[in-house]
Amino acid sequence: MQGRTTSYTARGLTTPRPGVFAGRRPRSLLARTFARNSPLRHMDWLLILVVLGLSAIGTLLVWSATQPSLLAAGQNPHTYLKKQLLNVVIGLVLMAGVSLIDTRQLRTWVPWFYGGTVLALLAVLSPVGSDVNGARAWISLPGGFQMEPSEFAKVALITMVAKIFAQARPAASGGPGIRSLVVALAYAAPLIGLVVIEPALGVTLVLVVVTATLIVLSGLRLRVIAALTALVAVAAVAVSRLHLVKSYQLTRFTSFLHPSADLAGAGYNAAQAKIAGGSGGMFGQGLFHGQLIAGNFVPAQQTDFIFTVAGEELGFVGTSVIVFLLGVVIIRALRIATRADDLFGLLVASGIAMWFTFQSFVNIGMTIGIMPITGLPLPFVSYGGSAVFADMIAIGLLQSVHRRHTVFR
Repeated sequence: MQGRTTSYTARGLTTPRPGVFAGRRPRSLLARTFARNSPLRHMDWLLILVVLGLSAIGTLLVWSATQPSLLAAGQNPHTYLKKQLLNVVIGLVLMAGVSLIDTRQLRTWVPWFYGGTVLALLAVLSPVGSDVNGARAWISLPGGFQMEPSEFAKVALITMVAKIFAQARPAASGGPGIRSLVVALAYAAPLIGLVVIEPALGVTLVLVVVTATLIVLSGLRLRVIAALTALVAVAAVAVSRLHLVKSYQLTRFTSFLHPSADLAGAGYNAAQAKIAGGSGGMFGQGLFHGQLIAGNFVPAQQTDFIFTVAGEELGFVGTSVIVFLLGVVIIRALRIATRADDLFGLLVASGIAMWFTFQSFVNIGMTIGIMPITGLPLPFVSYGGSAVFADMIAIGLLQSVHRRHTVFR
């Protein structure tokens, strides 16, 4: 053995360092992080950067919207800032965790998430739930925090309906059959029904619109979709005739159609929102310098009417940036949907894109007076733990679908 052994020095080679093969340079941390098999290499980083930008803008707006009233009450002016920062950090952790899970594994966990969401919605209607502004939609937690299960109902509905259509056996003529449609509606009904009972009109509209989108994209025959549309129209007429909608919800629609009819009552929110938003002009009055925001003239200005804060303090330019960034999120979601490798990924990404599109349009629309007030937060911008968590989980789902395409293409 000694005769066959050749030393490194005899061959003109340098003795390698321990743990490093001769002739191979050690890989840097950056190279290992973005190696070919690294999950980080296959992320949609533009989507992540845009979400971080929206979250940063939203956190600043929440701070600006809440600081004056907290100072006037002798409380810590950074209370909501700290809470929102914590919400964003937890949301990013959830996003990262979901992003790293393969979509095939996610499909096996969907029923568990769906079941947990239904139980949480039932708990809201029990003595555990809390009433806020006439709606029983929250569960109080220690430390002054609250959980709103209806926000997670959006994720549960999208993933469950997508799973049902994805695993359905195609009908003889192609596409899912009526049985798959019935099963999907049977799973969507409890989520929508429990949210209606709370009542949460805005979330109900999101769930209905998203369900309709998933059904249309599932591959069902057009005549089945047409028949379902007719049934929905009949049901809507029945709800109207039987007076199943709450009176205050009807008042919101009335104030939208006639905004100047009751400025001291139902039309007050919309009127103040338009005044505050329009007072910012082109470049705004400056962050923390909005006079109407400091006077707390707009109710719920850190949640449903956060876009009003942006209008007064950041002006037309600032609000345009927010709209542009939200548009990028929606476009990236649609891009991920078109490149998905299976029906499950396509439906999940499409459902999330419609969720963000509809909710953003309604929130911004009710601020500028083109949509009724329905109590929907602006994605990634409005204050709220549950809303931020659900939004970030949705981004994690998009990343998971995107990673599967980039890894297996």
